[in-house]
Order: sequence, then C-alpha cells, then structure tokens
Amino acid sequence: MNLPKILLVFIVLNATSVKAQIIKTSNSFIVIPLGVKGGLDESNLSAYLVAASSSEQFICLDAGTINTGIQKAVQNKIFIESNAEAIQKKYINSYFISHGHLDHTAGLILNSPNDLAKNIYALPSVIDVLKGSYFTWKSWANFGNEGDKPILNKYSYNYLTPGVEIDIPNSTLKVTPYTLSHVNPYESTAFLVGNKNDYLLYLGDTGADTVEKSSKLKTLWTAVAEKVKSGALKAIFIEVSFDNSMPDKALFGHLTPKLLMQELNTLNQLSAGNLNKVKIIITHMKPCETCEPLIMDQLKIANRLGLSLVYPKQGELMAF
Repeated sequence: MNLPKILLVFIVLNATSVKAQIIKTSNSFIVIPLGVKGGLDESNLSAYLVAASSSEQFICLDAGTINTGIQKAVQNKIFIESNAEAIQKKYINSYFISHGHLDHTAGLILNSPNDLAKNIYALPSVIDVLKGSYFTWKSWANFGNEGDKPILNKYSYNYLTPGVEIDIPNSTLKVTPYTLSHVNPYESTAFLVGNKNDYLLYLGDTGADTVEKSSKLKTLWTAVAEKVKSGALKAIFIEVSFDNSMPDKALFGHLTPKLLMQELNTLNQLSAGNLNKVKIIITHMKPCETCEPLIMDQLKIANRLGLSLVYPKQGELMAF
C-alpha cells in the first residue's frame, strides 16, 4: 500500500519511559494491525490499533493478539521502545470488542494482569460474555468492574447502544457501533470510527444478510452510504474467512469472496457508485497453505467494481 511521506519525530519523556514514534501525516488515521488472521495462529489474531494522526492514544478494535503484534510493530520501528508491555500500558487508550469469541479477545485476557486500568466498550451481549465466561475466577481472574468477587476493578465495562456515537476520552476519536449477525441470533459489532470529518469502518465477524436471514448489513450500508458518496469514509475493514467452495451451512457467520462482493455491490448502489473511493481492507482470512492465495484470487476475479483491495500485515503501519 502506498503511504504518504511520513515525518517521524522521536521523543523521550524521561530515562525510564517508553520511547514513541509520533507519526505526522496528512491523513486522518493511522492503523497498526496487531493481528490479522481468522484463527489457528494464536500469535496473529484480529486486533487493530487506531489513532488520529499525530496522536499517541490508540483504541484497540478487537484484541485477539496484543503482545506479539506490538513486538512486530517494534521490529518495524513503529515503536522504538522494545518493551511490549510498556507500550500496551501507555499507548492503548481503550478496547472495543466486536464479539466474545477467543480469536477476538484472547490477547486482552492473557495480557490483562500487566495492563493498566482502562475502558472496555462493547454491546451488552458481548460484555455478558466477557464477565460471565472470561473475567471470572473459574477461567481467569476478574479484572472487570462487575461480576465474580473479588472484583479487581482494572477494566471498566462501558455498554454501547447501536447507532449512538460516543467520544473517546483523551482522544479526538469518536465511535458509533452497529450490530452484525454472526450466526443469527448471535451478535457481533461494526465500529464506525470518526476523526473530525473523516471516518473508517471496522467490522467484526459477520455473515451475509442472505445467509443470516438478516438485514444487519443493509442497515449498516444505509447508515454509511452518504459518507461513501462524500469521500468521508476512507476505509472499510471487513472479513473474508473462507473461499467460495465453503457451503453456506458451514460458514457459521462468515463471508466468502462471492458473498463479500454481493454485499459491497449493495453498498455501491446505495452510495451512487462511489465505493471505489474507499479502501477495502480484507481481514480474518483463515490461514492455511492454499486458503489465502485462493481467497485472494477469487476476490480479484469477483472485483468487477474495480475496488481497491488491501491485505493488511501484522505490525505494518497503515494510514488513511
């Protein structure tokens, strides 16, 4: 992906603090993928750091992998401090969890003992999973502010309402959640992240409306269509987990290249043919020797709209 010229300014707050890269660009967002895969490889599971350009405060969209992803970013000189734990503490402002599956939550859970007090934002049904299945003394420790006693009060649960925008403390970012269907009636979430007048859209796991017998994606596309038209929506992060050979009954709330293009055609129609203004970031591919190349080939063939398809890499900087 071609990025604009970047001015790197290194700062050292004191002798023991984290050294950070402040990234100044003409773009609205910087994104650091901490994990991009859809399972199997526990060192590379869905998690994306997002910040306003020139900001040091990142929100983490899903948290399947944290520590290894930060280490990859360090290797790529996005952070020049080598201590992943210190970077997590200082630069991750808060966590937005799309749904409760482990490939989207494991990094948050496993790294929680060494993290600082922060907010977790999610739909009520997702918070129910976190406090009822993970942050409970039967499976881990209760680092939340609700649930099993003793309550350690490290993470504060913030219950999101679909369609209601919230401001992120200590950041210029704002986030609006939308519900997705991930094996109907199980809920997943899309997060529309805004910075001033620009936006990016991140979708957790989702099935196609036709397969899920749902209108969740149609509702989301309708909500963002005007931003596509105006050029305010810079990128869409959306999953393609399987190739087209996977039968609908075995998808379990995921997309294939064929189904993704069906959905993006709907969004393109709603936005009067302007979807080619938006970068389409393909996430959550199930890793195997032949799976990813096949998915990429099928997407290339199905991309009759001429969309800009981007494949993120763990620990590599993106700007929008």
